[in-house]
Amino acid sequence: MLDFIIRMVGTSPIEIAAVTCGLINVILIVRRSIWNYPFGFVMVLLYARIFYDYQLYSDALLQIYFFGIQFYGLYCWLRGRGDDGRVEVQSIDAQRLRSWLVVTAAGWLVLSVLMHRFTDASLPYWDAAIAALSMLAQLLLSRRYIESWMFWVIVDVLAIGLFSVKGLYPTAALYGVFLALAITGWLQWRQQHLQQATAAV
Repeated sequence: MLDFIIRMVGTSPIEIAAVTCGLINVILIVRRSIWNYPFGFVMVLLYARIFYDYQLYSDALLQIYFFGIQFYGLYCWLRGRGDDGRVEVQSIDAQRLRSWLVVTAAGWLVLSVLMHRFTDASLPYWDAAIAALSMLAQLLLSRRYIESWMFWVIVDVLAIGLFSVKGLYPTAALYGVFLALAITGWLQWRQQHLQQATAAV
């Protein structure tokens, strides 16, 4: 058991800190707590450095996006809290989701080609897919959409594979935990949405 924990958390201080902040951040998001944001800010700064060091440039750039959108998410969550202090959730309409998927696919293609042609990025198409889908998932999460969890599940599956290939085993293990939390978040947010709908009737 101890060996598993050491492998998951790692021995590098920066990765240990990033993993710890990441776990706390996602657990608080699942619980719809506004306090996820301080841990989110620290996590993205740490992972920007880690991904840059491992030549995962799309993921490193993604952390800059994550840092900026944290402010937008905090704004949306502060305005969307219920009487219990937790954020209320909502569902996105199909047409808007289709539009964002088209934009995401285009962004993935452009980022992949740029990273492949102009950098020494490792696995640029795989890396860019994670980055593009993560941007969409984080935007949906900032707006409190249940569907964000569906995209986090896809991102986590892709990330587990990529980070395992790159030898970032603690981060791959963290994304395994993120995958379980994303499924939990999806189920809990759907239940909350049903409760909100029932209360509104």
